[in-house]
Amino acid sequence: MNNAPARDLIDDLRAVVADAEALLAATAGDVSEKARQARHKAAESVEKARANLEELEGDLKARAKAMADDATEYVRDNPWQSVGIAAAVGVVIGVLLGRR
Repeated sequence: MNNAPARDLIDDLRAVVADAEALLAATAGDVSEKARQARHKAAESVEKARANLEELEGDLKARAKAMADDATEYVRDNPWQSVGIAAAVGVVIGVLLGRR
């Protein structure tokens, strides 16, 4: 399974959180009640986003570890099949690269 889209999403969310924090810092000098309420609401949203981001990262790491553990278990249970599959993949890659 390719986690590149999930990694891109995490990177995008990090950028959004950083931009929101920068916006909060830039508007810190505005003392009006509306601005203060908006900053407070935005700060709460940033904290929720950060928590969700950390949870998503933890879930992705746990899933990746589980997949690696499953692959390791499969190779231990089926060593000859694993060698055969690896050899077949190597042959296919060799043929494809040899055509260049």
